[in-house]
Amino acid sequence: MQFEIERIVRTALAEDIGLGDVTTEVTVVRETVARAELVAKEDFTLAGLDVAAEVFRTLDPEVSFEKITADGQSVRQGEVIAWLKGDASVLLQGERVALNLLQRMSGIASLTARYVAEVAGTGATIVDTRKTVPGLRALDKYSVRMGGGRNHRIGLFDGVLIKENHIAAAGGIAAAIESARQQLPHTLKIEIETRDLVEVEKALQAGVDIIMLDNLSLDEMRQGVELIAGKALVEASGGVNLERVRDIAETGVNIISVGALTHSVTAADISMLFN
Repeated sequence: MQFEIERIVRTALAEDIGLGDVTTEVTVVRETVARAELVAKEDFTLAGLDVAAEVFRTLDPEVSFEKITADGQSVRQGEVIAWLKGDASVLLQGERVALNLLQRMSGIASLTARYVAEVAGTGATIVDTRKTVPGLRALDKYSVRMGGGRNHRIGLFDGVLIKENHIAAAGGIAAAIESARQQLPHTLKIEIETRDLVEVEKALQAGVDIIMLDNLSLDEMRQGVELIAGKALVEASGGVNLERVRDIAETGVNIISVGALTHSVTAADISMLFN
């Protein structure tokens, strides 16, 4: 994770600063010491403080970054979440990158926390998807965990999820599952996407570990859960939003994957203010 943070921060700083911060260079006397605070402008769930700190320390290891709270905590509007002290030019150069990452990560954590709260008591788990910003996946998925959700597979390399195009290319559900089973180690589970109850039955007959109910109606989900009857984990996917996630959870599914956690997130409102 630390390697990913450093890579992302270096890339973001190079993109933003380029050959130099022209505005700061012509307005701020070098080595001017400044103090600043990161302030919540609304209520949200925090994620990304260590990433924000890494931005400033990459520019200057002498910058002091004092965390007032911690990732995963709820913060209130007006609350100070961190204090900074260091060269004013460094704080100004790092401000936008630090806020961009911190605001996005906190937005993801906050939205995840809302979904988790909606399904509380049902036994269903909220998970993310691979619908992340390219290059930011490690931060996006960390933020989901800070909001109380869990991660689906990280990428194509760490889990088997047979989807409709795999099924079509392989020649059917049974053929796809059998081919996967013959080549996989026993440590990897097999998940398959199903689009109706007929496909659910075929997946059951083939003996998969996880069955995804993709874009099924609530009634079809209930029937699917009854049909599967504990023989596999059941994941619901497609058309999930805050208005219907509780209803989905109450069908008895084990997992609800929500692409919106990372692909449609609204950044949290956070400011950095000199004082």
